[in-house]
Amino acid sequence: MSRVYNFSAGPAVLPEEVLREAAEEMLDYKGCGMSVMEMSHRSKMFQQIIDEAEQDLRDLMGIPDNYKVLFLQGGASQQFAAVPMNLMKNGKAGYIITGQWAKKAFQEAKKYGQAVELASSADKTFSYIPDCSDLDIPEDADYVYICQNNTIYGTVFKQLPNTKGKELVADVSSCFLSEPIDVTKYGVIYGGVQKNVGPAGVVIAIIREDLIPEEPPVKDTPTMLAWKTQADAGSLYNTPPCYGIYICGKVFKWLKKMGGLAAMKAHNEKKAAILYDFLDQSKMFKGTVRKEDRSLMNVPFVTGDADLDAKFVAEAKKAGFENLKGHRTVGGMRASIYNAMPIEGVEKLVAFMKKFEEENA
Repeated sequence: MSRVYNFSAGPAVLPEEVLREAAEEMLDYKGCGMSVMEMSHRSKMFQQIIDEAEQDLRDLMGIPDNYKVLFLQGGASQQFAAVPMNLMKNGKAGYIITGQWAKKAFQEAKKYGQAVELASSADKTFSYIPDCSDLDIPEDADYVYICQNNTIYGTVFKQLPNTKGKELVADVSSCFLSEPIDVTKYGVIYGGVQKNVGPAGVVIAIIREDLIPEEPPVKDTPTMLAWKTQADAGSLYNTPPCYGIYICGKVFKWLKKMGGLAAMKAHNEKKAAILYDFLDQSKMFKGTVRKEDRSLMNVPFVTGDADLDAKFVAEAKKAGFENLKGHRTVGGMRASIYNAMPIEGVEKLVAFMKKFEEENA
């Protein structure tokens, strides 16, 4: 068996140990004679799977008892609508625009109320995080929204915005479980799991209970998008993405085994430093993000020559480094180095980059 080094932004690399375990259990999960793919979501066995997954996630993140954990479908993009539908009591919210996904969430929120742009880094192609220490937040705003790590542009909020007492809502899709966070600083945290936690098809939402309305303030909110529907049913209102939740549960156990989120942060910092240190001294390759705002998860870089970029991506693929092409909106290259990317993958990528630079100087 030959496995490549997969630098995809998502769906992305998963821990090999998790994949092997899932393969062993594919036809017969714990002696029940069937796969989790075939199992009723109303069965005691699946209830145990989802309950364990939730408890392990609570343990990893230190999620307080007054927060609900929901395993949902529709990806993070569906929550772009669910957030304003459930939270816009006053019909107003503030958005900080740091990339494509925050921009899409902002546009979606405009359908359900007044969405106010509080700050943006669009002026420099989202290559930095704007100053959010003293934002002009409307007094009647229901929440302040951020995309915490910007997958396409490789930026991350190192400091959370000063929301001046307003609830903070964060899309954490591409930095989920990459380091410890204080859940109590957020009203809502959500993320698609396909970047750092599991296979595509699951979005996890962590919502403080008092923010889950009895009736959504937006009229005619679909039943499936009302958080109370999902919370009251324990994520089982309808058939959930059972197999995806099962894999997420295995990743949570793997993270615990690896030492938890503090250990994962140290691991990720070490990996990122290897790549950023090379980019900072390279004469050919350049990082595109302001240094103080660099993501540990997504590292975009360019040569400054589109043809040379294309040649690099093609030769890298032949050498076993997959999915290094940058997002179609920005070009260049991007290495996504999520939790499951081993350090040797980054070391070998840098060695290849050095060799490419020497051969194409």
